[in-house]
Amino acid sequence: MSFVFPPDPPVSVPVLGNVSRFAVRRIYCVGRNYEEHAKEMGFTGREPPFFFLKPADAVVLAMPGETTPLPYPSLTANLHHEIELVVAIGTGGKNIKAADAHRHIFGYAVGLDMTRRDLQNDMKKQGRPWCIGKAFDHSAPIGPITPVAQAGDVTAAEIALQVNGQDRQRSQVSKLARSPGVSASTNGGMSEPATRRTPATSLRRSTCSTPLGCASVRLVAPSSLSNPTTDAPSRVSTTVVS
Repeated sequence: MSFVFPPDPPVSVPVLGNVSRFAVRRIYCVGRNYEEHAKEMGFTGREPPFFFLKPADAVVLAMPGETTPLPYPSLTANLHHEIELVVAIGTGGKNIKAADAHRHIFGYAVGLDMTRRDLQNDMKKQGRPWCIGKAFDHSAPIGPITPVAQAGDVTAAEIALQVNGQDRQRSQVSKLARSPGVSASTNGGMSEPATRRTPATSLRRSTCSTPLGCASVRLVAPSSLSNPTTDAPSRVSTTVVS
């Protein structure tokens, strides 16, 4: 097969402890999946889930222990971040039942949903799609994937984000309006996830920096929790990659 122009290499994310990588085809973000954040925005927090997409090439890999530069995007004066529990789909399927969804999850990672909030709000006011606010270059930083076998009970894990050493977001995955499995099940009802096959090991912390500062994100397994207390906002959402 020949191409008019050479195609870009496939987007992929490393799996710690394994030379094989996870190929990314689609990135689905679950909207208003953190109940308290949904209430802040004037909703009940229990609306049916909805999804928006980011292109696969929006992925920016942030390796544990390293600081990854994140360019400030064009056209915005109001760049927002939101920490994400990333659910990597490993087995294809369609119309997946919520009770069976966990069988399709390959692993988990921590990521950021970067948003040009001013552009998104402008599009909302005009009743137009707000892709320009979400689906831009470098809008999906992500750390390596931890396979399910090593991740433990992710629903009992803590997830947190710090900027320049100060807490900005900290919460528990259990506070999601819908569990990772339910999100994967709902997503599988809309389109068929690609089948992925890759084994591997563990994730802890990744960092990325913008002109506004350095953000550190982490997912801490339940066995590592020490019941921290903080006044930082407690927001967490879910991203499904396949």
